[in-house]
Amino acid sequence: MVYSFSNISPQFILLLMISFPICSFSWPWTSSALPSCDLPIRLRTDPDAVTAASNDYGNLVHEAPAAVLYPSSIQEIVDLIKLSNNCSTPFTVAARGRGHSVRGQAMAGGGVVVEMAALSRNGGGIRVSWSPSLGYYADVGGEEMWADVLRVGLEHGLAPVSWTDYLYLTVGGTLSNAGISGQSFRHGPQISNVLELDVITGKGDFLTCSKDMNSDLFFAVLGGLGQFGIITRARIVLQKAPTRAKWVRLIYNDFTMFTRDQEHLISTNINGPNYVEGSLITDQSPPNNWRSSFYSPSDQSKILSLLRSKQGLLYSIEVVKYYHDTNIDTIDQEVKLLVKDLNFIPGFVFNKDVSLVDFLTRVGSGRDKEEEKSSDRELETHPWLNLFLPKSSIMDFNDAVFVNVIRRHNHTSGPILFYPFNRQKWDDRMSAVTPDEDIFYTLGLLHTSRPHQSDVYDNLNSEILDCCEKADIDVKQYLPHYISKEDWMKHFGPKWDTFQERKTKFDPRMILSPGQRIFTSVMDYAHM
Repeated sequence: MVYSFSNISPQFILLLMISFPICSFSWPWTSSALPSCDLPIRLRTDPDAVTAASNDYGNLVHEAPAAVLYPSSIQEIVDLIKLSNNCSTPFTVAARGRGHSVRGQAMAGGGVVVEMAALSRNGGGIRVSWSPSLGYYADVGGEEMWADVLRVGLEHGLAPVSWTDYLYLTVGGTLSNAGISGQSFRHGPQISNVLELDVITGKGDFLTCSKDMNSDLFFAVLGGLGQFGIITRARIVLQKAPTRAKWVRLIYNDFTMFTRDQEHLISTNINGPNYVEGSLITDQSPPNNWRSSFYSPSDQSKILSLLRSKQGLLYSIEVVKYYHDTNIDTIDQEVKLLVKDLNFIPGFVFNKDVSLVDFLTRVGSGRDKEEEKSSDRELETHPWLNLFLPKSSIMDFNDAVFVNVIRRHNHTSGPILFYPFNRQKWDDRMSAVTPDEDIFYTLGLLHTSRPHQSDVYDNLNSEILDCCEKADIDVKQYLPHYISKEDWMKHFGPKWDTFQERKTKFDPRMILSPGQRIFTSVMDYAHM
């Protein structure tokens, strides 16, 4: 674990007092408190605020900010960033959505964390509109959760087209990465379904941008890991919402058939599926897990019996077909045709019929997220590894990683996702990085462990990355975490120069998102 406490200059404290007279101060590493007043407190330095902003879902990295801003308006964030720019030595600023990063990406050791949730109006920051040129869309505050976007959209019979599997994340947070799930093969990631953004740059400029207006900022911010600006509003594409979902799971014991069928499904344009995700089943990653409890006890017992006979490794495909009341009489036949020629193990096809909301919210709930501070949650770590892999290398990856690492070690703890995307659905002008092939896969190793066990999974992750390097597999990390500038340069590849130029243009003093450690090495950051 990393702990970072920086010395705070008198200039920094004075500027904060002048610019934020509404605040009271109590630095977490001293017992003294500066004078306070009775106005509402938004910039806080009390232990509760600092501790909350020093942690995230990963529970692996802990870095204390000097203060935490709870903004009541976008202008307060603008003022904060301008204040930093006016310092001879600027302090860093990180926007924090729901704290769901796993490697400290939303932390600002010795700087200021902006708790974006303070702006949330429980869906009040979501406005649905229509225009002849754009169709239906929603203007959404960057602090709003996708679960609320779904709820408000459905009030109008509408919904976004691209999701993450877990909806209790902020719009600004997922758009700063990419936002992927089983819909991405058809509609692209969430960053491909944005019409317009309001952004506060690292210089404190508040700008509206789109493909046609301030386009360099627009493309920089989407998938930009928070390096160029803080998203305060996004205009999201909407479409007529289906009402229900036919949800099918198919079991495989042959990796070639498993991947071939996924690629067939994502290439089916007419009457094709709306959602495709593959996963692995092992002793430590059973059929039912925290992502969803799909199988009945008897079905789960049947699959586990097969797992034992197949040396502890199976593959599964989830296929979902949405439908409306208008095709309720034909949906069963449509699904039957969809899976008719697939090569799953005979007798190992399982299905459910659920509402759209039940399907989209199958992973967790808002209440679950709020309860993550319970004693049990505090004892969990999540040393995740998320990768993008080129299709041309997946057979080598299966042999090197799935068979010879994951099955051999047999201590992976959590879901293992593996499914494909169509690269043509991604816009290469955006900051997000993918393998340079028409089809590429994502691997998600979603480990859960106790803190004293996290090194075991970090070592497993390192072994997987070493296997990829030895096999010359050009992987790209999704939700990336690197420890050197050279690693980041390799990650971005041909995009590095553009990424660096955009940083100079929009955040020249390197104020935003220091937790990503793209432009500041770990050692420099820990001692600055």
